[in-house]
Amino acid sequence: MSEQLKERVALVAGATRGAGRGIAVELGAAGATVYVTGRSTRARRSEYDRPETIEDTADLVTEAGGRGIAVPADHLDPGQVKALVGRIADEQGRLDVLVNDIWGGETLFDWEAPVWEHDLDKGLRLLRLAVETHAITSHHALPLLLRNPGGLVVEVTDGTADYNRDNYRVSFFYDLAKSSVLRMAFALGHELGPRGATAVALTPGWMRSEIMLDHFGVREDNWRDALEKVPHFAISETPRYVGRAVAALAADPDAARLNGTSLSSGGLAREYGFTDLDGSRPDAWRYLVEVQDAGRPADVTGYR
Repeated sequence: MSEQLKERVALVAGATRGAGRGIAVELGAAGATVYVTGRSTRARRSEYDRPETIEDTADLVTEAGGRGIAVPADHLDPGQVKALVGRIADEQGRLDVLVNDIWGGETLFDWEAPVWEHDLDKGLRLLRLAVETHAITSHHALPLLLRNPGGLVVEVTDGTADYNRDNYRVSFFYDLAKSSVLRMAFALGHELGPRGATAVALTPGWMRSEIMLDHFGVREDNWRDALEKVPHFAISETPRYVGRAVAALAADPDAARLNGTSLSSGGLAREYGFTDLDGSRPDAWRYLVEVQDAGRPADVTGYR
């Protein structure tokens, strides 16, 4: 266990599973106190109806060496978010890292339907969950984060600014949501930079989240069994990889040089020298452009 972040307090908004859980655990492994939020608890599941809970994430943070604190919160409810931040202020007196990882849209987008055929209620719900939640959370949390210099905000999205600028991402609503988060990081960089804090957008690569593993019918210990049907899945990474990216950023005293920029887990691995859990260093976005999108056969040589 590292103690680089021992005195730091983090809020990972949307930490029930996936990237949020991986980020929370790695912040804990670096010694941080981490508040983890979400709508899935041991007492009540969200509409995802999955087994992962924020209490489980908090336990994993503590087991990793930090202090995990689970707080149920619907980030579409400004009152709940205000109360959450008030609790952090009362208990800790500071907030050093804010990770906006709220998503909740897995079941709300259609890969095939153009906007005029897409279910409008689902599309608008996706935008609320993926964009409005981030704005509400930043509105309430940033005054606390700005009490001390050196604060870090990480907006978690899918795709780099360069990639999303040139590529249509899945559907109208999905594309809009992920591009909006990139722009939020850019805008926050302008607002926070002069006030002594840093904001970045960060994307994992093809992540082996709990949902993705279930989709392919594999587990983390046998994930390569999916390669027969999905060869490019060979470039995939664990959620802990993007977690290590956030921990490295939070520990970097010169992180302000990256203010307002778009980053990836693979790019930051090259920058900071960390690896995924298996010791590899996947660079999924470079692979996507140079191999997958280029129509070349799956071959991760030189990319992990």
